[in-house]
Order: sequence, then C-alpha cells, then structure tokens
Amino acid sequence: MFRAASKMASNCSLEASKRIISISHGYGKSEIESVTSALQRGGVVAVPTDTIYGVAALAQNREAVQKLYDIKGRNSEKPVAICVSELEEIEKWGRVSSVTKNILKDLLPGPMTVVLRRTTSLNPDLNPTTSVVGIRIPDNDFIRDLARACGQPLALTSANISSHRSTISIEEFKEIWPKIDLIADGGVLRDRTRQGSTVVDLSNDGAFKIIREGCAYEKTLDILRRKYNLRESK
Repeated sequence: MFRAASKMASNCSLEASKRIISISHGYGKSEIESVTSALQRGGVVAVPTDTIYGVAALAQNREAVQKLYDIKGRNSEKPVAICVSELEEIEKWGRVSSVTKNILKDLLPGPMTVVLRRTTSLNPDLNPTTSVVGIRIPDNDFIRDLARACGQPLALTSANISSHRSTISIEEFKEIWPKIDLIADGGVLRDRTRQGSTVVDLSNDGAFKIIREGCAYEKTLDILRRKYNLRESK
C-alpha cells in the first residue's frame, strides 16, 4: 500500500512538472502565448509578481473565477483583486477622479493594491457582494505582458490555500499544483517578508484607508499624506 501511495504521489508530481514553464532567466513570446492560451481556455495559472506568487484567471470569465476560489478554498464573499497592464486601463474597471488619477501615477506600477469603486464593465460575478474592487499593476514585466496579451484584467490572489502563509517559490505551494493548469516559475522572489502588496482604499475623494499594511506601507503613507495631503480614515 505504501509503495502504491508513493508511486501515485510521484506520478502526480511528474504530471504537474509538465505544466511548469521556467521564466527565471527570461521569457519570450512563446512563454506568454502558452500562459495566455491556458487562461483563455478558462484555466487558472500560477505567476510571480513583484511581491509573492499569485494564482490568476480571466476576471471576466465566471467559471474561471469560481475555479480560482475553489483552488484557494476561499469564501466567494472575500474579494479578489484584478491586475491590469497599464494605468490607462484602470478607468475601465474602477472609477477614477482627476485627483485620484495623479495619485495612481505615483503609486503604480508597484507593490500596492488600490481599491476604487467598480464600474459596470467589470464581471458582476467577481466580488458580487461589494461595490469596490482592488486593482493592481505589479512592477513585474511578465504579469503585465500577460495581462496585455489577454486583453482583459486578470483576477489575482495569492498562491496558497486561504489563510496559509504567502509563497515566494513554486515549491511552497505544491499542495495546489494538481489543480493549476500552468505554472510560470520565476524562481525565488525577492520579497522575503511575504507581506504582499499594501492595500489602500481610495474610493472616497479626499481620504484614504489602509486595509492591509503590506510591504509598501511607509512609501504609500508618505505619498498620500505628504504629497496629496489626504486624510486617513480609520
């Protein structure tokens, strides 16, 4: 029985390894096309970001978003952020005032998630219980090129089972490999704090609220308080 179990585990690991694409030493058109194809088929992929590893699906695909929640073992009422490639894309998915637009230029790309009031263009099945959405533009060329190739936002959350610690290498989320369609291996990521992005709510003009301190907390506070003189809500 032990031999059979070991063989089964070995086979699962071998099968999962066939779905790993190495991008730790660079990537090209073929790698982007492979991951894009998996997403467009409704799959969920694991990708490196500028903080920790994430799992992503097409945000506008209802079934793919549900699969993302299932992999995470996460309550669908807990919001998932979206990732876009360019600042200009944010206004399609979140409501942006003239002041907020300037703030976004100072915060993004970077390890921040900006929470804005969502627009009607966003998939209503994504975070259906809230009127806001978190938006990311990671300072990571691969995931931005991926979002650009897909032509729509990626639903993005951390590559781990919900409530488990964040991951900085693909080996750290092996338990969910069998459920993931493709894994982009970017090696061991630099953010050893595992804090993830700083999440800041900018949905109310003239004020901000830090939802999660994350790895860019001090930088975010400095920009919002010193440069824009925004009031912090508690």
